[in-house]
Amino acid sequence: MKIVIFGLTVTSSWGNGHATLWRGLCKSLARRGHSVVFFERHVSYYASQRDLPHLPGCWLDVYGDWEEVLPRAREEVNSADVAMTTSYCPDAVVASDLILNSRAALKVFYDLDTPITLSRLAAGEDVFYVPPRGLKDFDLVLSYTGGAALTALQDRLGARRVAPLYGHVDPQVHHPVAPQSAYRGDLSYLGTYAADRQAALEALFIEPARRLPERRFVIGGAQYPADFPWAKNILFVRHMPPSEHPAFFCSSRLTLSVTRRGMADMGHCPSGRLFEAAACGCPLLSDYWEGLESFYEPGREILIARTPGDVTAALELSDAELSRIASAARERTLSQYTSERRAADLEKALEEVANECGVRLPNAVPRTGKALSTSAV
Repeated sequence: MKIVIFGLTVTSSWGNGHATLWRGLCKSLARRGHSVVFFERHVSYYASQRDLPHLPGCWLDVYGDWEEVLPRAREEVNSADVAMTTSYCPDAVVASDLILNSRAALKVFYDLDTPITLSRLAAGEDVFYVPPRGLKDFDLVLSYTGGAALTALQDRLGARRVAPLYGHVDPQVHHPVAPQSAYRGDLSYLGTYAADRQAALEALFIEPARRLPERRFVIGGAQYPADFPWAKNILFVRHMPPSEHPAFFCSSRLTLSVTRRGMADMGHCPSGRLFEAAACGCPLLSDYWEGLESFYEPGREILIARTPGDVTAALELSDAELSRIASAARERTLSQYTSERRAADLEKALEEVANECGVRLPNAVPRTGKALSTSAV
């Protein structure tokens, strides 16, 4: 298949989780024989933090503005087997209009932020990446979140066909490595600052750090405010590119996952960081959300924390027990949650929709990968 995508960013992982997911998925799709074209608008704060100059096997087009890229985009979409736009794509509405009025065989919307989408709709707020007619005109709506979110996308936005496309990890990028003293810690947390995560982060990370001053805690991420409640035993590592994630995870005895409030309330929305840390062989500690046990078995593959006491208890576990939990999670991750497995899930979803729509999806000859569009850099 030829798959054309309009997304947030694949070239910069600064302050967003989309890039790592797209890199693994696009690489796996290309490896499976598909041709992938990814359109990304040039944005200054991503441009200054680009950590991916090209994506092997995929055609990247980083454009300056919509009018400039429109002729190229129209040509690519009209020859596509699958044309897709996504949540938080800066030009999602006009890209959706282009796709829906094109000759693309299948027209897809992928919401990587479904709980945020639905919570903003419920609050009567504007969702800039959703077309005025909602999602009813797309052949398929994919969601990073499963469970009740799928029904909500149908009921609230008119999606006709929905399917989950969960997070994943590229084992070639995330795997066990030697620990580094710069990242050494008893408990680590990797994530961009988010106000709706702060209460849980204070309960499950800041408070345990206060209770255990002899322990070392490490936070890695971007956009943390000046008034963040740091403690003397908390080390802050500013934004880290994906290439540094394995060393970060492998340098701590235990890593914490904290879910954004809307995602925790919706459930069935595993953080990509869970899969990354598990693939690196780091023991997982997570807040609880509905559906978590369908991804990892509590007590055997993951530890659950609801209170600061749960965190301190987890830190008291022996190295042998933490190693056992980490090994079980890594085994499951490599069998079920890789980018290759997710690419197969996408193929299956597209084939099912194509059959329902009477569309034949041919095999495509992969194109030669291209570096960034010179019009935007």
